[in-house]
Amino acid sequence: MVQTIAEHLKLPDKAHLHLKGLVGSLDAVMAVAVSSLQPGHHVLVLHDKEEAAYFLSDLQHLFTDRQEPLLFPSSYKRPYSFDETENANILMRAEVLNQISNKAADGLLIVTYPEALTEKVINKKSLVANTFSAKVGEKLDVHFLTELLTEYDFERTDFVYEAGQFAVRGGIVDVFSYANELPYRVELFGDEIESIRTFNPNTQLSVETKTSVSVVPNVQTKLLQETRESFLEFLPKTTKFWFKDVRHTTEVIDESFTKAEQAFEYLMLTSGSTKVVSQPEDLFETGKSFKKLLEPFTTVEFGKRFYFKATETLPFTTKPQPSFNKDFTLLVNNLHDNQTNGFTNVIAAESPRQIDRLTTIFDELDHAVKFQALTISLREGFIDDQVKVALYTDHQLFERYYKYKSKERFSKSKALTLKELRSLQPGDYVVHVDNGIGRFAGLEKVEVGGKMQEAIRRRRFVVREYPLAA
Repeated sequence: MVQTIAEHLKLPDKAHLHLKGLVGSLDAVMAVAVSSLQPGHHVLVLHDKEEAAYFLSDLQHLFTDRQEPLLFPSSYKRPYSFDETENANILMRAEVLNQISNKAADGLLIVTYPEALTEKVINKKSLVANTFSAKVGEKLDVHFLTELLTEYDFERTDFVYEAGQFAVRGGIVDVFSYANELPYRVELFGDEIESIRTFNPNTQLSVETKTSVSVVPNVQTKLLQETRESFLEFLPKTTKFWFKDVRHTTEVIDESFTKAEQAFEYLMLTSGSTKVVSQPEDLFETGKSFKKLLEPFTTVEFGKRFYFKATETLPFTTKPQPSFNKDFTLLVNNLHDNQTNGFTNVIAAESPRQIDRLTTIFDELDHAVKFQALTISLREGFIDDQVKVALYTDHQLFERYYKYKSKERFSKSKALTLKELRSLQPGDYVVHVDNGIGRFAGLEKVEVGGKMQEAIRRRRFVVREYPLAA
């Protein structure tokens, strides 16, 4: 079936595929398998933010050595709170746009939801024109870079801990771009770039050496006056769109646009009709315009309700994972029946410890029961009659609440130790978790594991240095 779907997606003419009967996490399994055979961008549109997060979590666990799936979220902390943006979300949106603009080699797997598609994005030409790039060996004037970053709406701080910040300490420039998960550290020798590397803002330890750096401004505020376009216009026409429900998506986009219009009208009323922001149609999509822009694209609908006339319908005979009410005798009997009927039993568990626990239970009840262990976390199990696989999840077997684990994004709450360093003065008392009370003596470079790192200098009778992570 995977091969069949991939072959349809390779056809030069657009297609509208209906995948009927997908249950549990099988939709994510299919998306990963098909995208591996069909290069290019795949955009997967789920019902809402929460469903998108669970789906993304499945994709991230199923991926191995390929480009990691990305989330394209709404810019706002809460739906329709157009005056309250979320820095981490702006970073993720910019990261997606930047990678599309740079033509990611194998294509991207992008997970999103209607509220995110409501917002228009900066046009590709403006994004490229406003992206600053530099390479190792090139000349770089720190004063010029400082002025540029300030113009890009970056905040100068002592230590960077979230997107939109930069710090300058002698010949070292730290900058947290809006299109990169980790900040960059650029080291200069005179006015020449000697090295570039990403680093963990919590520990200040290097993560990866780079040959170049690309800095993207805040695409939500800095480039607001630039012409904006639909996310669909930003994508190449070879992109494949996967929808859980097209009609629901367009309805939510229409509702969001109405909310934006109401917010705009209220703003006009309270400001005496002074135009202080762009018109809603300049910043937000409507359901009608979205459907029009979707016409050239190939679509894959994989929910329970279908919108486009199918060029091909592919049925799946799958069932949800049974409920055993934590009765493991019932579970063992079910697994035994599966084996008898030629099914392969697979149990996905978050940790090897859970696998060991289940193995012990099965050994006590029935030595003949066999299963394959999959040490990844998935949201829901399923039984696939076509390929004869019964995949069960440990959290459903133990009836535990399952919560997806979102990818770490650095923010103020995760960098308090760095923020507090701003207020420290040489001579201030500090406490080290292992070495007790000492006096803060500033920062200096030390060698850690063969690499030079910034470290806190602490005095306690003799001078000692401790990495910032301490």
